[in-house]
Amino acid sequence: MRLFLFSLSFLCFLACFSQENTSKENLRYQRYFEDQFYLGITYNFVRNKPVDLKQRNLSYGLMGGIIKDVPLNNSGTKALGVGLGLALNTYYSNLTVTEVPNGFSYDIGGIIPGFKRSKVQTHLIELPFEFRWRNSTPTDYKFWRIYTGMKFGYVVGARSKLVTSDFRDGFFNTDIKRLQYGPTFNIGYNTFNVHIYYALTQLFNDKAVLNNEIIEIKPLRVGLVFYIL
Repeated sequence: MRLFLFSLSFLCFLACFSQENTSKENLRYQRYFEDQFYLGITYNFVRNKPVDLKQRNLSYGLMGGIIKDVPLNNSGTKALGVGLGLALNTYYSNLTVTEVPNGFSYDIGGIIPGFKRSKVQTHLIELPFEFRWRNSTPTDYKFWRIYTGMKFGYVVGARSKLVTSDFRDGFFNTDIKRLQYGPTFNIGYNTFNVHIYYALTQLFNDKAVLNNEIIEIKPLRVGLVFYIL
């Protein structure tokens, strides 16, 4: 978590530097750019759940990064966005993961005595691509926006954690699928914007098996995203 927040602060610095350069360009070319820095928080649902798998606690996600805004028309109401960001996502459920000599074993937590909670946590580098429509002007910072596109993510680290009344166990989980992607949809006015990410890829790779079947759960993240010039 501390590493994630430090990296996010570094991206904020880059965003401020980018904003200063953009202001100079605006003066020279009389063009303007929008929404070059973003922060977001989501609730993480899981789809394609195995039988008896239930989500528990608050499965949350945090994201932030920089997006290069590329206007497609002179008025600036249409643009492309290409970005780089970081994300942290947690998934709480009764799906338990334990280390075994040849990898990992998956089960439903209800059969473990004293079971309290289990989670999977991922850290990603993300590459968002957006087509952007907004009714902004060079001097109006309150406007409607609809941004849709694709987001590609690469998992740089993943952990599983199991908590019972008798012990806690946490470890790196290499069964997480490294490359993840899916469409995104952002809509809102001024500060508050709804964010939806619909994963087309599984959270786990094909090594993750429950009751002799591959665990094919896919994330659905719904929350708020905040854009800063």
